[in-house]
Amino acid sequence: MDYKALFGAVREAAAELSMTDDERISDLLLGIADEIGDHTEEILEANAMDLGKMSPDDPMYDRLRLDSARLAGIASDMRNVAALPSPSGRVLSETVRPNGMTIKKISVPFGIIGIIYEARPNVSFDVFSLCIKSGNACILKGGSDAYESNRAIVSLIRSVLGKYGFNENTVALLPAGREATAALLGAVGDVDLVIPRGSKGLIDFVRQNARVPVIETGAGICHTYFDKDGDLGKGASIVNNAKTRRVSVCNALDCLIVHKDRLFDLAGLCSGLSESNVVIYADEAAYAALDGNYPAELLEHADSCSFGTEFLSYRMAIKTVDSLEEALGHIARYSSRHSEAIISENRETIDLFLKQVDAACVYANVSTAFTDGAQFGFGAEIGISTQKLHARGPMALPELNTYKYVITGDGQIRPR
Repeated sequence: MDYKALFGAVREAAAELSMTDDERISDLLLGIADEIGDHTEEILEANAMDLGKMSPDDPMYDRLRLDSARLAGIASDMRNVAALPSPSGRVLSETVRPNGMTIKKISVPFGIIGIIYEARPNVSFDVFSLCIKSGNACILKGGSDAYESNRAIVSLIRSVLGKYGFNENTVALLPAGREATAALLGAVGDVDLVIPRGSKGLIDFVRQNARVPVIETGAGICHTYFDKDGDLGKGASIVNNAKTRRVSVCNALDCLIVHKDRLFDLAGLCSGLSESNVVIYADEAAYAALDGNYPAELLEHADSCSFGTEFLSYRMAIKTVDSLEEALGHIARYSSRHSEAIISENRETIDLFLKQVDAACVYANVSTAFTDGAQFGFGAEIGISTQKLHARGPMALPELNTYKYVITGDGQIRPR
């Protein structure tokens, strides 16, 4: 494949997009949302081809799987994005200098955004909707596991682009394989930004090999701390939701931290987990508290690998601590700085936790399952950024713009 020519075609589409008004883009997104409903069967047939090549026991299987309900949710998210205002062209600040010169800081699209992701075909729809709504063209590099699904999705999108008078190269899908990944990561001058979305291994590879700018969307190693002043009812509900709502996503609970004074409530705290056959890796104190109070076949002793692991399955670790300070230390050591939560009724303890935990999203008495662009009211997301430069947390429309300074005057010159 002539990647240089492909990237050039996407650059031309991006230039055309910069002259397109937001209403036309919203109409396009609504049209694609309608087409998802009309072409559900074709998309699911392609997805079935991908699923047939993967074991249902693979943690990635659930991420890869599409069904009618998920596609309806994707279409709904696309309609939500269509209803949001474009972040492009906003005046972020304006000053007038003493010489009469006006300086405006204005939001502008990056131009071309490349996305590298694994077995998540829904990302193809999410990324496209956010990129075009923010004024960007996009180049998609999905994994081989989801290639048939992604090809069907991008084919649908390109068809609707043409129908609505847009350049079809506003979105491009690269073939599976390392050659395409290398071309995208080395596309200096052709691609403005690359965002990896997937496992720690994928993110590390992109960061280490990219020659173009990268924004990391990190893996999720998420903790929930049940404080000595935690409410058991709230805690049991939150823990069960954070762990079992959807285990294959990055905001799912990986480690429950429990204060030693509440070990007598641990069985109640984990009561809902056994219904989903969640395997628990418990430290000695937690194991003793659960022994005989949790199904024996689902209870195991924790080892050195139990903590700092993103399970992406029906497995979870439990760590017992003597204090808030020890809980904070455990999180600081093992967190991926994605989403962390505390369950407590003590306002002072909550405030300390929220202030001291270094993560993109920090919760008090709320499930970490809410770390999601749509749940935050952003319509959708590119991913959850765990870094601190430019974007942090759910990356939605505003994070897909950068800015430029526009300076106007009336003949001002700078003195020698």
